[in-house]
Amino acid sequence: MPEYRRVLLDGATVETVRDGDELVAGDGRRVRIEDAHHLPPVVPSKVIAVHLNHRSRVDEFQIGLPDTPTYFHKPTSALNAHRGAVVRPEGCKWLNYEGEVAIVIGRTARNISPADAEEYIAGYTVANDYGLHDFRDTDAGSMLRVKGSDTLCPLGPGLVTDWDFRGKRLRTHVNGEVVQDGSTDEMTWDMHYLVADIARTITLHPGDVLLSGTPANSRPVAPGDVVEVEVEGLGRLTNHIVTGPTAIRTDVGAQPTESEEVLSTALGGDWEFRGIRPPKR
Repeated sequence: MPEYRRVLLDGATVETVRDGDELVAGDGRRVRIEDAHHLPPVVPSKVIAVHLNHRSRVDEFQIGLPDTPTYFHKPTSALNAHRGAVVRPEGCKWLNYEGEVAIVIGRTARNISPADAEEYIAGYTVANDYGLHDFRDTDAGSMLRVKGSDTLCPLGPGLVTDWDFRGKRLRTHVNGEVVQDGSTDEMTWDMHYLVADIARTITLHPGDVLLSGTPANSRPVAPGDVVEVEVEGLGRLTNHIVTGPTAIRTDVGAQPTESEEVLSTALGGDWEFRGIRPPKR
């Protein structure tokens, strides 16, 4: 399967094709993958993510799904790349990983059927849909700061074409330990359905990205942690967590919180009150 990567080479952004352990630019220049400075593999005009899709995640929260998917938007300023640093702002503590498959649009899509959606997909890449749940109490509806803060949308390492999404294993590792282990077969709505659903009212342009959902066991990570998302046939996306250089300002806006809503989402199935309500105090 062809794999394309965007890298910084001699100070310029260059499109490359993978050839074994090397990346080859259009002019013939080669760089070892281990030495490459990776960029996000595509430049989207928008990034759209589905809230819940994997059945293991739904079961973990002990909830039911709606009849159709719901979505949120991640601004392009959240984009990050393979080996990039993911920032947990000083003053925050509930930053969760969410390993996912990202769909990349290849042709302008509007009002298409699920049966035709494959023709509008350029390929797929690996994503980590990080969530800063400290802001969930104020942004649960929009997810703007929760999912859209800077650096919280790593994509990569490359765009893979001719990849069949069916029956593929998805695993997330933290410091070498497997923490998520799922399959694309547990998705309630597949890739073609998601593309067709969004394209009913939102025009999708080449390079646009749709995040397809995460399996169970999203949990918090901390500065110093190394997080890797591995998808069968797409490769492994690696990032490390750092503390932001400045604290969350206190003179504007809502502040980070640790409410029942924040803890229950960040801790998932490990939350001690999962399935029951804690007593009011």
